[in-house]
Amino acid sequence: MTSHDDFAARIRNASAPLRIRGGGTKDWYGQALHGEILDTRGYSGVVSYEPTELVITARCGTPLAEIEALLAQHNQMLAFEPPRHEGSTIGGVVASALSGPRRASAGAVRDFVLGAVLMDGRGEVLRFGGQVMKNVAGYDVSRLLAGSLGTLGLILEVSLKVLPMPLREASLRFEMSEIDALRRLNEWAGQPLPISASCWHQDVLSLRLSGADAAVEAAQRKLGGQALDGADAFWSSLRDQTHPYFKAASLWRMSVPSHASAIILRGEQLIEWGGAQRWLAIDANEAIGSDAGGCVEERAGIIRRSVAAAGGHATLFRCADKRVGVFHPLAPAVAKIHERLKQSFDPAGIFNPGRMY
Repeated sequence: MTSHDDFAARIRNASAPLRIRGGGTKDWYGQALHGEILDTRGYSGVVSYEPTELVITARCGTPLAEIEALLAQHNQMLAFEPPRHEGSTIGGVVASALSGPRRASAGAVRDFVLGAVLMDGRGEVLRFGGQVMKNVAGYDVSRLLAGSLGTLGLILEVSLKVLPMPLREASLRFEMSEIDALRRLNEWAGQPLPISASCWHQDVLSLRLSGADAAVEAAQRKLGGQALDGADAFWSSLRDQTHPYFKAASLWRMSVPSHASAIILRGEQLIEWGGAQRWLAIDANEAIGSDAGGCVEERAGIIRRSVAAAGGHATLFRCADKRVGVFHPLAPAVAKIHERLKQSFDPAGIFNPGRMY
């Protein structure tokens, strides 16, 4: 197994940028890739798991499938439902910080990070947070790593809070317009309903209910609707982004307040997280990477200005042409904070250069 010393030697002797990489299942995410690969898969294994404490600690190269199989033996789960792909590692799960359908009710990846062990750009090992809920010293530093795409350092180990699997789940479908779906979702959000996932697409609103038998049954009676056929496969396809919708030539992810009204843009939309996450799929004839029919930058500007006006930000989630920038431009003050963080953890700038901005 790869050791800390092996990683440290590679980092200290690096004559060119390094690209931290596990299974490579998120290579498409973010800006263009640069640097020699620093493979984390050799540093694998569950360090500790305390089912009664609801905490698991694992090395960065540990396969996500291995961790989920272990948790399932104790009827527990990673409640933020990270996308599952062959080769996915827990280090990549934290570094990419992608959450699935349950995120709106359970929380995001960063909300479950209790602690982390990081190797910085000097080859030094830094420890943040802890392995139990009561120990939150340095907690915010650990959470910084979620979504950092390996730009701050090499995540060696991570401690995550886990949750019990729900006793009962049921899924419902309702035929309604986008406006009606957004209104109903916001109304239901203010009521004690066990809604664990939602999705509006092509005039159909789907809901997943999770919890105790009595709570799920009461919610079904209150909400009505029809049973959703193939519910498990449907929610899995959203979680793992294997649903046909995600095969669009250009795919934008828009994060807005859940109460924001409908955003009128050319393309096909899919709405999750009670209205807070909205996807925009653009087909090949109108792809953001094509100059046909208008300027690339102009089209991206329209999308980002529309989303900003609604109080959110837009990410070019998946597209072959990334000239317009993947992530929403940062405000100057926030950009300065990013620069100072990068300088503190990676002064020579060797980790995943240009992956985010």
